[in-house]
Amino acid sequence: MKKLLLTATALVALGAATSFANAADLVLYTSQPNEDAQATVDGFMAENPEIKVDWVRDGTPKIMAKLMAEIEAGNLVADVLLIADTVTLERMKQAGQLMAYQSPEAANYDASLYDADGHYYSTKLITTGIMYNTAASMKPTSWQDLAKPEAKGLVTMPSPLTSGAALIHAQTLTGVDSLGWDYYRALQENGAIAAGGNGGVLKSVASGEKAYGVVVDYMPIREKAKGAPVEFVFPEEGVSAVTEPVAILNGTEHADAAKKFVDYVLSEKGQEGFLKLGYIPARNGMPVPDGFPARESIKVLPLDAAAALKATDEDLKTFSSIFGTN
Repeated sequence: MKKLLLTATALVALGAATSFANAADLVLYTSQPNEDAQATVDGFMAENPEIKVDWVRDGTPKIMAKLMAEIEAGNLVADVLLIADTVTLERMKQAGQLMAYQSPEAANYDASLYDADGHYYSTKLITTGIMYNTAASMKPTSWQDLAKPEAKGLVTMPSPLTSGAALIHAQTLTGVDSLGWDYYRALQENGAIAAGGNGGVLKSVASGEKAYGVVVDYMPIREKAKGAPVEFVFPEEGVSAVTEPVAILNGTEHADAAKKFVDYVLSEKGQEGFLKLGYIPARNGMPVPDGFPARESIKVLPLDAAAALKATDEDLKTFSSIFGTN
């Protein structure tokens, strides 16, 4: 079956949203990289050959802007979402924009990884930790190491103003008693730079421009496997995580197909697909990708999605007051 590999921008430019929806049994909106999105859809269609899936990929902010415009116009195209973080989906849940579905696969997941009412389910763990260039003099093991004199002027990290994962990271770390916003103030005083997204951090540390970076796990682990002079550390205090949850849109005309998609990505088969792509599966009892430590050794710090949503505007203001508005 032919799958339409059109971005949200291209769809708008072509004015094809309605015909696009009508051509498929299921439409997925996702923030996964293109290759990952294609693999996810291919895996689902292999298990459900009677269902044709079309997908749209963009960054979460752009996907959400497109989706909200459709909802406002009463012209919903998407049936299912697979996007970066639970805070975004919690906002949609509270707005009544998600359909509740109690997937039988939820029994294989920690309760903290899905909405108790069934509005969204985490599919993977994308943690944020510390990467460093192998030429660096200090080998960090703790978040506090980045605020030490040895790291002065040598730290870079993405900004919560432009990166959803960075916002989740900041909201998670500031909830740790030994860190809090004082930790971010200490980083700023130590010359840390906060700007852009994770890709810029990876490039800066891999090139040796900076010695240390705060970044999502799979990027440096993949680059190390390719021969880049970098290492990745899961700090001893624990790590934050975005979990790329899946959800069904309220008002979908393809609810049965959407439920099958949710069940698939949560199933062992679906989780094996994410594992092959290099991510830590959210499902209990699954292995981890090459280059990662045993899952039980990775301490994932908790985040209350509803509380984080409520605090988002204030948290962004606080961050801006420390690092500016880059």
